[in-house]
Amino acid sequence: MVGSLDFSELRDLFSILLLQVSMWGSDSFLVIGPSEPIVAMLGTDTVLPCRVSPAMNVESMELRWFRSQFSEAVYVYKDGMEQAGEQMVDFKGRAELVKDYITEGRVAVRIYGLRISDNGIYKCFFQKGSDYEEATLELKVIGLGSGPRVFMVGPEDKGIRLTCTGKGWFPQPEVQWTDARGEKIPSLSEDENQDDDGLFQIEASLIVRDSSKTEVSCSMKNPFFGQEQVETISIPESFFPRTSPWKGAFAVTFLLLGIFLGAVVFLAWKEQQEKKRVQKVQKEKEKESEAKELLKKELDRRKQLYQRDWRKAKLYADWRKEQFKAVAVTLDGDNAHKSLIISENRKQVSLTGNVPQDGDASVYQGQDESEDVFSVLGQNSFETGRYYWEVEVNIETEAVPETKWAVGVCLNSVTREGCFVESPEKGFWVLAYKEGEFKVPIASESLSPRQHHQRIGVFLDQEDGDLSFYNMLDGSHIFSFIGVTLPKTLRPYFSLQGAGTSVTICSTSDDTENCPDSSPNTSVTHLRSGDMGVPQEANRLLPA
Repeated sequence: MVGSLDFSELRDLFSILLLQVSMWGSDSFLVIGPSEPIVAMLGTDTVLPCRVSPAMNVESMELRWFRSQFSEAVYVYKDGMEQAGEQMVDFKGRAELVKDYITEGRVAVRIYGLRISDNGIYKCFFQKGSDYEEATLELKVIGLGSGPRVFMVGPEDKGIRLTCTGKGWFPQPEVQWTDARGEKIPSLSEDENQDDDGLFQIEASLIVRDSSKTEVSCSMKNPFFGQEQVETISIPESFFPRTSPWKGAFAVTFLLLGIFLGAVVFLAWKEQQEKKRVQKVQKEKEKESEAKELLKKELDRRKQLYQRDWRKAKLYADWRKEQFKAVAVTLDGDNAHKSLIISENRKQVSLTGNVPQDGDASVYQGQDESEDVFSVLGQNSFETGRYYWEVEVNIETEAVPETKWAVGVCLNSVTREGCFVESPEKGFWVLAYKEGEFKVPIASESLSPRQHHQRIGVFLDQEDGDLSFYNMLDGSHIFSFIGVTLPKTLRPYFSLQGAGTSVTICSTSDDTENCPDSSPNTSVTHLRSGDMGVPQEANRLLPA
């Protein structure tokens, strides 16, 4: 058995050495976080450390700590500085980067004044060029509350009823009754609830029927750290019910006394809680009012600056639409490929079920495929002006290598029969999706979006020679053909390949029949975190 264990350890060590050697010969790296949960007290500070392997300088990388979703940023470090515009409002002023050993690949985010809401899973994300890795961390926030407090309620069911209460605990504590000899006594009942801050309030009950148990203890223990608080109560033997003519009178007196004391304690506690509640509600209303006012002012300021020089801005897609004329694009079924199906309202195009799966809608520079391209034009034509429309790409099943599509514009006179190249030299200006990547004909590398763009906005500016594509789900910029000479008489262009793939032209203000409106709202998309500062990208466009 010892020999097998030694062999297993040697094998694991050899595997690690092989991995290190392979990584030394490339730019690849791993991101490593703590193997055990990070446990910290409520209200204190803690750090969430991560490091890269092999060790390297990460000053030029993008470093991001986030919660369950990439956009839920706790802290973002990019281009050598903090990116406060992407940070969630809960961590504003509470998170900073610890970068004493950043040149060695070891960094951490320090969080000040831990809250219950900070408890949970985090991820640290490191990106260098097109390579990125991430690691998962777990933070456990604990709170040691007050109590326990033990009370005698009164005679009940041939015994004495005791209650044990505590509040301000997180997570829920373990409650245990014991007698003077340390023997455990099971609780009769346990009730727990959480206040507005997420802290637990506990009440456990017990009926002591054995008159020899004159001392009973109640303990509350934190399940993470094992800290325990105990309170002991002494029960006079005379308090236990006995067969006597005074039993009824004693029970009534004891019950009335308990009710009176309980009422006094409850009324005092209720009055205190009501005062706290009123104060908290008032402060929240004041903060909400101030936040709304600041948000409105900041949004108005940004929009004014944006409108002065919107042509240079590659952001705020919903504001950009105000500079363009929305056009209701319809499909020209007469010039559609025979393998395409056009809907009755001429707003959707999809493939027939018998299309060969080796077809290829190639769209990038240097293509040498010879398969047919399945395409269709819009009936609209544009000679001058600024126009925009939106399309939604639907892929019913998981994308496969055969899944391809392209959207954009083309010359009215292009040749689209058989095999052709969708490039500016041939009269096509398109954004395409192929083999799980987004491509454009004039770019040598694939685009690296953070998510698949299911709804795309096409902005055509023939006056300034600009054709731009935006992700209309979050308002982010995808790609632009800038400073090009766009010939007159351009038409919308669509091509697709792959089973279950379709393209739908979305509605405009004059046509509400198709896709539901999912355009982002600037005030929500860019200011959701509550940050009153302008994002780094906007700073270059919008001077203070």
